Amino acid sequence: YFSWEVLRFLLSNLRMWIEDYRFDGFRFDGVTSMLYHHHGIGTGFSGDYNEYFGLHVDEDALCYLMLANHMIKFLYPECITIAEDVSGMPALCRPVAEGGGGFDYRLAMAIPDKWIQIIKELKDEDWNMGNIVHTLTNRRYKEKYIAYAESHDQALVGDKTLAFRLMDAEMYTNMSVLSPLTPVIDRGIQLHKMIRLITHALGGESYLNFMGNEFGHPEWLDFPRKGNNESYHYARRQFNLTEDHLLRYRFLNAFDRDMNNLEERFGWLASPPAYVSEKHESNKVIAFERADLIFIFNFHPYRSYVDYRVVIWHASLTVVFKYKILLDSDAAEYGGHQRLDHNTEYFSEEYPHNYRPNSLMV
Repeated sequence: YFSWEVLRFLLSNLRMWIEDYRFDGFRFDGVTSMLYHHHGIGTGFSGDYNEYFGLHVDEDALCYLMLANHMIKFLYPECITIAEDVSGMPALCRPVAEGGGGFDYRLAMAIPDKWIQIIKELKDEDWNMGNIVHTLTNRRYKEKYIAYAESHDQALVGDKTLAFRLMDAEMYTNMSVLSPLTPVIDRGIQLHKMIRLITHALGGESYLNFMGNEFGHPEWLDFPRKGNNESYHYARRQFNLTEDHLLRYRFLNAFDRDMNNLEERFGWLASPPAYVSEKHESNKVIAFERADLIFIFNFHPYRSYVDYRVVIWHASLTVVFKYKILLDSDAAEYGGHQRLDHNTEYFSEEYPHNYRPNSLMV
C-alpha cells in the first residue's frame, strides 16, 4: 500500500535525479514484481488477458507508475522511461491518457535468453527458424520494445557473453590474423554478427548494447569484492583489442559500426514491424523486409545457396525495383569469406513466390 507521503517521496526522487543530476531517462527495474501481488513468482504468462486484469494486480503500484510517467512527461517531455517487465502487461507502454502505463519502451527480455538457450542446448542443424522469428517478433502491437542480443548479466562472473559462449578458450589463442582461422573462431565470428543484425533489424523499435559486446569482449566483468581479494583485474573493458589490427576483434567492431550507420541512414527502428516472408526450416533461411530493405539470413551450418528466390512485399507490379548489397556479414572487412559480388544488381520480377506476386533472385 502506498500512502501519499511515500508517493510524494518517490515522485520527488525522480525529479531530483533529473534536475540535480541531469538524468535524461529511467529504467524501472523489476516492474513485474510491482505490478502483481504475487510479484510474478511461480507465474507463467501466456498472454491471456485474465492474467493481467483482476484482484491479483497491485493497483497502488500501477497507479504510482502511471503517476510517475505522467509527471516525468509533463515536466520533462524529452525524458525517456523504460519498463523491465517480463509479464507483457497490456498497454504498459501506451500513454496514460489512453489508460496505459505511460512508459516509452519495454525491454525485450526474452531475446537474449533465447540466444543463450539456442547456443547452449542446440546443434547448429537443429536451430528452429520459426522459433527465432517468433521470439524476435512476439511483442504487443503499437508498444515500443528495446531489443538486445545479450544482457549485462551475461558478462558477470559465473556466466559468459555471446562471443565467449561461441568461441570460449580459443579467443585467447586464435584471434590473431597471423594464426589460421579455426572452425570454432570462424563459426563464432560469423554467428556473432548475424545474431546482432537480426536482433537489431527484427527485434524491436530500439537497440541496446552493453560495453564490449559490440566487439565480442573475451572476458567477464567482476568488481572488487572479498571473493577475489578486492581485485580490479576484471573490472574493465579492453577497448585496446579493437585497435590491434592483428586481432580479429576489429572485424566485429567494424560490423557493429556499419550496422548502426546503416540503421541511421534508413531508420528501420522507427519503421513499422517487419514483414517476414520466409522462415525455412530445412534451408535455415530467414528473410524479411523493413524500411525498404530486404534482410536475408542463412543460418545453415554448411550450405550456401545460388539463385535463391525471396519475396518482395513492397514491390510494384508496374515498376521494376533495383537492389544492391548494403551490408554483408561475409565481407572481408568483417572477417568474412567474400563470397558475394557487391557489384551485382538485383531486380524485382513479377514472379509469384511464397504466395506473393513479386520476388527477387539473389
